[in-house]
Amino acid sequence: MKGITPCLWFDSQAEEAARFYTSVFKNSRVGSISHYGDSGSKAAGRPRGSVMMVEFEIAGQKFLGLNGGPHFKFTEAISLMITCENQQEIDEYWARLSEGGSEGQCGWLKDKYGLSWQVVPTEMSEMMRENDPEKMERVMAAVLTMKKLDLEALKRAAEGSDSAVAEAAW
Repeated sequence: MKGITPCLWFDSQAEEAARFYTSVFKNSRVGSISHYGDSGSKAAGRPRGSVMMVEFEIAGQKFLGLNGGPHFKFTEAISLMITCENQQEIDEYWARLSEGGSEGQCGWLKDKYGLSWQVVPTEMSEMMRENDPEKMERVMAAVLTMKKLDLEALKRAAEGSDSAVAEAAW
C-alpha cells in the first residue's frame, strides 16, 4: 500500500483551494492538475478544459482536490486537525483559515470552502489523556467557553486555577 490520500470534493474551486492551503502551511505544494476532456465533461456536467483534479500536499500530507460539482458539501463529520506548538501558531492558523469562513466552538472553524478544521495546542492531547478525571473536566470546561483556544487559560485550567474558566469566557 502506498498510503492514504484524502480526496476533497469541491464544486469548482479545487485549484483555488489547493493554492490557498499551500500558501497557509509550510512544506506544501501544488502538484499535477488535470482537466476535463470531452467524455468527462459530459458525464460530470463540467465544461471541457476546466480543472477536474488537483494533487497537492499540505505540510507533507497528500490530498486530491476534485471539482465534482455542487452535489456534495463538506460537513463537520470530518475535520482536519492542526496541532500547534504555541499561541502564536494557533492565532496565525486561526486567522488565515477562518478568513471568509466561520468560527466555531472549542477550537473548530470552517474555512471559506466549508472545510472544517480544529486548531489545537500540542499539549491538548496530553491534557485530555491524563489519568486525572478532575483535570480533564477542568480543561474541558475551559474549552467549552472558547472559540479560538487560549493555551495559557487551558494550562491554568489543567493546573486547577479557579479563574481559568471565567477568564476564558471573555
